[in-house]
Amino acid sequence: MDWRVKSVEATIADSADEERSLRRSLGTWDLALMGIAVAVGAGIFSVGAQAAANFAGPSVILSFVLAAVTCGLAIMCYAEFASTVPVAGSAYTFTYATMGELLAWIIGWDLILEMFTGAAVIAKYWGVYLGEALLAFGLPFAPTVTIAGLEVSWPAFLIVAVFTALLVAGTKLTARVGSVFTIIKVAIVLFVIVVGFFFLNPANFTPFIPEAVPTEGGADDVWTQSLVSWATGAAPAQYGVFGMLAAASLVFFAFIGFDVVATSAEEVREPQKRLPRGIFLGLGIVTALYVLVSIVMTGMVSYRELAQEEAPSLATAFRLVGQDWASAVISVGAIAGLTTVIMVLLLGLSRITFALSRDGLLPRWLSKTTHHTKTPARIQIIGGTVVALVAAFTDVGLLEEMINIGTLSAFVLVSLGIVVLRRTRPDLPRGFRVPWSPVLPILSAALCLWLMLNLTTLTWVRFLVWLAIGLVIYLIYGRPRSRLGEQVSEVELPTPQGAPPFE
Repeated sequence: MDWRVKSVEATIADSADEERSLRRSLGTWDLALMGIAVAVGAGIFSVGAQAAANFAGPSVILSFVLAAVTCGLAIMCYAEFASTVPVAGSAYTFTYATMGELLAWIIGWDLILEMFTGAAVIAKYWGVYLGEALLAFGLPFAPTVTIAGLEVSWPAFLIVAVFTALLVAGTKLTARVGSVFTIIKVAIVLFVIVVGFFFLNPANFTPFIPEAVPTEGGADDVWTQSLVSWATGAAPAQYGVFGMLAAASLVFFAFIGFDVVATSAEEVREPQKRLPRGIFLGLGIVTALYVLVSIVMTGMVSYRELAQEEAPSLATAFRLVGQDWASAVISVGAIAGLTTVIMVLLLGLSRITFALSRDGLLPRWLSKTTHHTKTPARIQIIGGTVVALVAAFTDVGLLEEMINIGTLSAFVLVSLGIVVLRRTRPDLPRGFRVPWSPVLPILSAALCLWLMLNLTTLTWVRFLVWLAIGLVIYLIYGRPRSRLGEQVSEVELPTPQGAPPFE
């Protein structure tokens, strides 16, 4: 295995390259709003309801808390790294500085998977929710058009194209546009929460953790079982304590995105102070919103009623208590929510690819930034084009869980990376330090690994195939062209007898 490590000093020095540098323009609130923008999407109106109906019942409230704690532990590790190495690349850059180039490539490849599939899946859903919102207001809408015999989701293509153009124009401009949408969706969520509290029925919280029941036919389908269930031979079950834990794996999807905030480290003013503050402020607001929504949803109607619905959501709960008007409001909130998620994921995708390219693991010409806006326009345009085409022409919904496994694998390595960096470089100045290290970082890695094991076997198979493709690309292209590898080779190259020494 290739263990060559890129020093923190070399990483920071590379960020000073005029042709490949980003402009520091973001503050604490920009980062907090970015975290809220990517974490509060349409999922706040649907993921909790599905988890309550199919896995946890009212204990989905604890599932959200567990997912938030797991995310919070990992985010503490991200905050320490980002305040120590304030450079683009997030988990990829942090892993490169602690565990070596191969693991860094693997995690960078995972993050590309997370950002790419996330942006494509959510762009697709954006078109669906746009259609539902317009229909709720009595306006006809065709979410697809047929071109050369192919169904094309034109709203998905359009939204990705718009935000790609905004990101090319500048990160600060995009952050301002995103802030407007974020404020709108948070206002709608708060409105829904306040109204929902008037319909709470305490009886719906009993039993808080429903008794576990076997899942009908679940053991017959190896691909839809969780990996831990398949490996241990345990019969798949709904509800109970394990149902609550399985729901935590599902609702963890609601918290992904805070690692994306760390990818913008190189664009933050006073990153040692502002990055930790912005990340934790955003996570605190998001956790409060999700817990309040889950309380409202499970308190308004019984989880048994939600389980009888084909696609339960927060709108379903309002409909079951006779408040059909809420569907239109929630649809508008979902559109605003998805809009900002797409924006931040496209930003994260370009910054991860930018970092890989700057290190030579992907073509170096991709990492050149524009003179005026200091954005990696080439990567942004290429990445946006591919995401737009995939979202418009394919059924990307099959890859939803790939987003979770890509994020969790990054969380595991970043958490362990804190332990390594504390031992190898205790001298580095840190704007934030994870308390009780190494206990909390190891606990973070263990919890994230547990959530990974609760994902389906089919997701694991797809993940391993993705890793295999990435390993081939690294061995054929990345490793031979790595700038760090070239520097190491030059330093170790023996000087022929009589030749002048290498300078």
